[in-house]
Amino acid sequence: MAITKIEVPELFDFGSDNSAFKLPTGTTAERPTSPSNGEMRFNTTTGFVEYYDTTNAQWWEIDYAIIPLIVDYLVVAAGGGGGGIGGGGGAGGYRTNYGGTSLVLNVSTNYTVTIGAGGAPSATGAAWNYDGGIGANGGDSVFSTITSAGGGGGGSSSTVGKNGGSGGGARFSSAGFGNIPSTTPSQGKNGGNTSDSGLSNAIGGGGGGASQAGCTVGNNGGNGSANSITGSTVTYAGGGGGGGNTGGSTPYHIGLGGTGGGASGGAYAGTVNTGGGGGGGTWTNNSNTTTQRGGAGGSGVVILRYPSSYTITVPGALTATTATVGTDKVTTFTAGTGTITFSL
Repeated sequence: MAITKIEVPELFDFGSDNSAFKLPTGTTAERPTSPSNGEMRFNTTTGFVEYYDTTNAQWWEIDYAIIPLIVDYLVVAAGGGGGGIGGGGGAGGYRTNYGGTSLVLNVSTNYTVTIGAGGAPSATGAAWNYDGGIGANGGDSVFSTITSAGGGGGGSSSTVGKNGGSGGGARFSSAGFGNIPSTTPSQGKNGGNTSDSGLSNAIGGGGGGASQAGCTVGNNGGNGSANSITGSTVTYAGGGGGGGNTGGSTPYHIGLGGTGGGASGGAYAGTVNTGGGGGGGTWTNNSNTTTQRGGAGGSGVVILRYPSSYTITVPGALTATTATVGTDKVTTFTAGTGTITFSL
């Protein structure tokens, strides 16, 4: 009888076959009665592939574990706009669980993401009476059930700064006060009041930041908070600096923006995607004819960090980028609103 020899490559080469290799299949009761070491089969009772170990005389399941969908987040709202010849905008609300308790989510579930737009500055910059109007609050930023409140708009001579994630800077007169953030838990600090600083020609108070109140130093905006969720340490949510008089004969004081994207006093905008407050407007001509509006607040940002075994689906209405950091993925959302999902 002729013998045909089957070489090993021909026997085991499945490279051109897009089907599957099928193991012997059966229930637990149908296991072989005298199995040898290393025998494998698919157990339809347990739903697992199993193999036999003669050393322990036992069938072992080839198990697998799904890595939980554990998500860390940073949600920063947009900064408030600066007041006309007045206070700096408050920083956007700052919320994060990075370094704390992670959030456990589900696959194939819709989660809302919204990036707040920066608050508009005061509508006008009037002369002589120093009243350029109040800045608008920044827009809220959202991820799932986490909402960070937009920063408070900066005030002017007839209005105090607004409440917000961080409070807007107060008007320059002694009657003005910084505002306590209106959110619970607190997402930022109070705006400042220029009268607290005793500075000559300082017109507006600094907006509050995530970690520091406005006017802690002069009429500067309060500093923001640092976060390393992206793999690099970045500071977010600085308050806008208060306005000053640039036309006076004595030294003038224009507040500096707080670290984390806060703008200095004048028509300067908070840095985009930091939640920085806009700078307060300034009086720029000693003959009382020229003024500056405040600056717009910086837009917010949402950053998510999750296991790299998962894939995120982002709709076209959201602007986002994804990077790999160690064993995780980090997705940064910089504009828009929409619903995202995760999948394995």
